Amino acid sequence: MIPAEFSYHRPSTLDEVISLLSEHGDDAKLLSGGHSLIPAMKMRLNQPGMLIDIGRLSELNGIKKEGDELVIGANSTHASIAHSETIKEHLPIMAEAADLIGDVQVRNRGTIGGSLAHADPSADWPAVMIATNAKIVVKGSKGERSITAEDFFMGFYMTALEETEIITHIKVPVAGKNTKTSYQKFMQPASRFAIVGCAAVVTIKDGKCEDARIAFTGVSDAPFRDTGVEDAIRSKALNTENIEAAATKAAAGQDIVSDHFASEEYRLHLAKVYVRKALSAVAE
Repeated sequence: MIPAEFSYHRPSTLDEVISLLSEHGDDAKLLSGGHSLIPAMKMRLNQPGMLIDIGRLSELNGIKKEGDELVIGANSTHASIAHSETIKEHLPIMAEAADLIGDVQVRNRGTIGGSLAHADPSADWPAVMIATNAKIVVKGSKGERSITAEDFFMGFYMTALEETEIITHIKVPVAGKNTKTSYQKFMQPASRFAIVGCAAVVTIKDGKCEDARIAFTGVSDAPFRDTGVEDAIRSKALNTENIEAAATKAAAGQDIVSDHFASEEYRLHLAKVYVRKALSAVAE
């Protein structure tokens, strides 16, 4: 369990990071919390020639509210998000999800930017980002751009990040006073990754669902927004009967993952159960 040889750099500015990425390309990897990269390096599944340590870049830190958005630095740890009073007040689903990630050590060191860039198909943040309509802001040699969460995750460990780009921060719309949120997951007990995770962001008006964004992780090779469930619950009262009916639409048309944790049939069953849990939590 010893990594292959590599060089180590700790730049002091974001521009230095981008310059190193441009110079070394795919041979360079970014290191922040390290909870995904370091284990892969120890098993030699990933053998970068250079590590670029961004863990101390102040430009990537901070959690604040700007207008109708929360702006979260890429180096924000899961623990800092879970404990942030700003996030608890304005978008509690993020604090809820952060508190379910890994164990204490993972939450204290792992970062939201690292998790999003790694794009593990069973990670919690991708579903939450899609359901909250977040934008992932990245910067590279061609400048800065903003990518919607729905467009960011492209497949099995695949994202829209280009070779010289780095995630700098995430912008998430603040939930309105009539918007309720919930993240529910069935977790693998050792790693606490989601075998199935469901994020729900629902706007309620006059006792009915005015709008909904539902997203899953763990079900398929990549996180996805479930418009079938959304359409089934929209304009309906959030009662048991309507939630049950909407839950039957979960993951329709998706290629369901089957592995040693759960079969395709069981995962599809869990998707229905956990969207029901999420919608029921919103209704309460």
